[in-house]
Amino acid sequence: DEGEPGTFKDRTYLESDPHRFLEGMLIAAWVVEAKEIYIYLRDEYPGIRKTLLEQISKIKSEGLSDHTTIHLRRGAGAYICGEESAMIESIEGKRGLPRHRPPYVAEVGLFGRPTLVQNVETLYWIREIFERGPDWFSSHGRNGRKGLRSFSVSGRVREPGVKLAPAGITMRELIDEYCGGMAEGHTFKAYLPGGASGGILSAEMSNIPLDFGTLEEHGCFIGSAAIVALSDKDSTRDAALNLMRFFKDESCGQCTPCRVGTEKATKLMEQNQWDEDLLRELSNVMTDASICGLGQAASNPLKMVLDHFRDDI
Repeated sequence: DEGEPGTFKDRTYLESDPHRFLEGMLIAAWVVEAKEIYIYLRDEYPGIRKTLLEQISKIKSEGLSDHTTIHLRRGAGAYICGEESAMIESIEGKRGLPRHRPPYVAEVGLFGRPTLVQNVETLYWIREIFERGPDWFSSHGRNGRKGLRSFSVSGRVREPGVKLAPAGITMRELIDEYCGGMAEGHTFKAYLPGGASGGILSAEMSNIPLDFGTLEEHGCFIGSAAIVALSDKDSTRDAALNLMRFFKDESCGQCTPCRVGTEKATKLMEQNQWDEDLLRELSNVMTDASICGLGQAASNPLKMVLDHFRDDI
């Protein structure tokens, strides 16, 4: 579905090399003996849909998918359907609402069957790892991390785009080595390490390895590795408000902490003077009581601005 703002790596791989994804998908289905495959594709990618329909037809005619059945489902652009159980609800023809857990989807998933939900990029690498071996993949990495990572980089950099870089690379290294530095006239000020919900860190914290488990202690996470660089010409306060408005619009409305919390937070953040105590209390309730990751992480950018960007508020 790739609904996280700033994420476009899956789109890039499906446009440039769809066969690698399809082959990894068929291998994975064979290994786990999955009888059905459902590809959930956001409707904003009509070109990819056309390509996949053509290639799936060829796969079937060549007898390469005799061990499974492939289905292609169109998403309607709901951010919440990036959450696995909401996506499954959508595939079943219902509203995309996250399920209460347990049971987890690996036990009771699509149409009540055990379901393994995988990201496009995960399946994309299977063929390459088979051909080159796991040692090749794990030979990459920096700062004690292993493997390769696809970063969707946007914002105030000279050369935005999908950057295939070692896992554990820092933001400073990513900008300097893979993005040609900051855009002309812009000085690095802050960055979003994991898309809209991953939080906002200051340039002084740009030497943290970008990987799973490295950002959590700072109140952030890597997520889908959607990196957005902000400069001295950007206001982190405005960025946090923009993100909260996005979450307010994309909340599925199922649970009160998220449905009401994002709306109230937006109104409080639109005021000239922020009520910091009330905003922090509201953020804690949203984080602790929301059903899924949307409400739990929606206030991450707000918290980061309060902690690290006092000058902007």
